[in-house]
Amino acid sequence: MRPSRAAGLLLGVLADAAFGDPRHLHPVAGFGRLAAALETRTWADDRRRGAIHTAALVGAVVGAGVAVERCARGPVGTAVTTAVATWAVVGGRSLVGEGAALGRELAADDLAAARRRLPSLCGRDPSTLDAAGMARAGVESLAENTSDAVVAPLLWGAVAGVPGLLGYRAVNTLDAMIGHRSPRYECFGWAAARLDDVANLVPARVAAALFAGLASVVGGSPAAAARAWRRDAHAHPSPNAGPVEAAAAGALGLRLGGTTVYPYGVQERPVLGEGRPPAVDDLLRAARLSRAVGVAAALLAAVSALRGGRASRRGPRERRAMPCARRRGRGGRGAAGSPAARSSRAR
Repeated sequence: MRPSRAAGLLLGVLADAAFGDPRHLHPVAGFGRLAAALETRTWADDRRRGAIHTAALVGAVVGAGVAVERCARGPVGTAVTTAVATWAVVGGRSLVGEGAALGRELAADDLAAARRRLPSLCGRDPSTLDAAGMARAGVESLAENTSDAVVAPLLWGAVAGVPGLLGYRAVNTLDAMIGHRSPRYECFGWAAARLDDVANLVPARVAAALFAGLASVVGGSPAAAARAWRRDAHAHPSPNAGPVEAAAAGALGLRLGGTTVYPYGVQERPVLGEGRPPAVDDLLRAARLSRAVGVAAALLAAVSALRGGRASRRGPRERRAMPCARRRGRGGRGAAGSPAARSSRAR
C-alpha cells in the first residue's frame, strides 16, 4: 500500500503541474459551499457551536476519505485514488501562476488588473494597496500558501493517505472561511483556527526548512534564511505562518511585515527579515522559490510514504520474535522485562 501511496502522491503532483486545479466542480469549492450552507444553521457567537460545526464537516470528509481508500482495489486502485485526491487538494500550479501573473501586471503598471487578481492570493483589501503593497502581499501569500496548499497536504497524504489529504484540506479551508478574528468569527471560528494550527505545526516547519535550504535557487543565502527564521518567527501572531514567512524573507533577502489591511480590520505585522521591502520583480523570484519548494516537498512526501511502509512491515517480524526472546530465560538479555525487550515493544 505504501509504495502505491507514494506513487499516487507523485502522480497527483504531476497532474497538478500539468493541468492545474480542476476547472469545473472543484471539490474544495464544493466543500466551501457546503460549509457555508451549514453555517446558516449552526452559527452562533459561541465556541462550542463552532467546534461542533468544525467537527461535523471535518469528520464527514475524513470518513469519506476512509471509505474511498477501503473501496480502492489493490495497488493500482490505491495509487489512482491517492493521485486524484492529491490533484484535488494540492494547489501548486495555481499558486505559482497567480503570483507570477500578479508580478507581470504590476510590472506593466496595470494596477486595476492586479487589484482584481490579488484576492485569489490573499484576503487583504486591494483597494488600499499601491504597487509596493501588492508586491509585499503577494510575496507573503506565496510563502504562506506554499506551506498550506502544497507542503502540508503532501505530508498529511504521506502519513494518512486519502483521509489525510482530504481531512487536511477541509481543516485549512474552514480556517480560511471562519478562522479569522472578525467580530462574527472571533468565537465561532476559534476551533477551526486552533485545529488548523495543530494540523500545520509540523508541515510549516518543514516548509520553512525547505525555503531556507533552497534559498540559493533565487540567489539567496540558506544561512540568512535560517537566521531570519530563528530571530523573527516568534513575533508573528500565527505560530505557523511566522516560521514560513520569516524563512522566505531571509531566503529572498527581503523585509516583510508592516501594516496589513483586511476587510475586517487593520493589523500591524512584525518585521521579518532584514533586507529591503519587496519590489515587483520579487514576485517572480518568490514564485520560482515556491515552485522549487513544491518539488522538494513532493519528493520528501514520497520518500516518507515509502519509509513508513518499510517500518510497518518490520513491526510484525519484531513482534513475532518476542516470544522467542522470552524463552531465553529469566534475567537474560532477552528477558521480557529487560530494557532490550521494552525497546523492542516500543518500536
